[in-house]
Amino acid sequence: MRDEEEFRMMRDSRRDFLKRTAMAGGAMALGPLGVSAAQEKPLDMVIMRFNGGQGGPVDDDATVDARAKKMTETAIETLGGMNRFMKKGDSVWILPNIAWDRIPAQAANTNPALVATLVKLCLDAGAKNVKVGCNPCNDAVKAYPRSGIENAVKQAGGDTVYLDPERYKDYDINGKRLRKWPLYPEIVESDLVINVPIVKHHSMARVTVCMKNYMGVSGGNRGQWHQDMPACLCDITAFMKPSLAIVDATRILTNNGPTGGNLADVKRLDTIAAGTDIVALDAFAVGLLGHKPEEIATVAAGQAEGLGKMDYRSELGLKEIDLA
Repeated sequence: MRDEEEFRMMRDSRRDFLKRTAMAGGAMALGPLGVSAAQEKPLDMVIMRFNGGQGGPVDDDATVDARAKKMTETAIETLGGMNRFMKKGDSVWILPNIAWDRIPAQAANTNPALVATLVKLCLDAGAKNVKVGCNPCNDAVKAYPRSGIENAVKQAGGDTVYLDPERYKDYDINGKRLRKWPLYPEIVESDLVINVPIVKHHSMARVTVCMKNYMGVSGGNRGQWHQDMPACLCDITAFMKPSLAIVDATRILTNNGPTGGNLADVKRLDTIAAGTDIVALDAFAVGLLGHKPEEIATVAAGQAEGLGKMDYRSELGLKEIDLA
């Protein structure tokens, strides 16, 4: 087992390499979808909608899943393809919200077709393996299959992992609030971690999206994070060094989150956003729930800590695509 300091150095070097590769070589690799004539660098963010995000019946799984697949494929292609973020032989971990014993239509967990599409894209790009999982709030034995994610991942050729509570180990987070915390080594040590939350109301944090989804990497008494959620989420986000995240807004949970359960609280938007700036993605998501980014403490703290930009329309390379 590598000692922790050696691992941190290797991991930081890997992330720096990915960033340099995306910035320096991405423009040639992306072609007309990823870089317009006016751009000198790859896109930072893509927003995808079907029919303007008007949605439809929340329990129409077949249509929602088909649109989620198409939007995910188009979003990753527009960003430059999965090889912008990984290389052949990499180990990839996909981190969805899969915490609750809920069916997809209840919008408590990430859309299974979106997750499965990412699995296939990673395998097609040459990933050595693609694993999917998080530390759920409900029993994983119930939450994983009921979410639809377990079967979808299997069909796509990936592996759903039930996190072993005995395998967590302490990492030096060196944050303002989180100095050391138990994290799941297999996630942290993956070559690429793709953060894939669903947009939801949260009874304490008001909104849960990308930054809060990193709680799925951690063990220990996560209830302590609620004493200073913005600082803790900034600490774990900085430690994880995000390189790619996809926001699932095919359906969103507008009230009684994060668990949900009532279809009356679900709104279908047939929308996703993908990109490299986690604060921008969270800012976009909170807008879908009727908030301004600066009103949400975790998003404002993320920008203040230099983790990204809230004003994604003016400060980032953005492309919006409406499919029909």
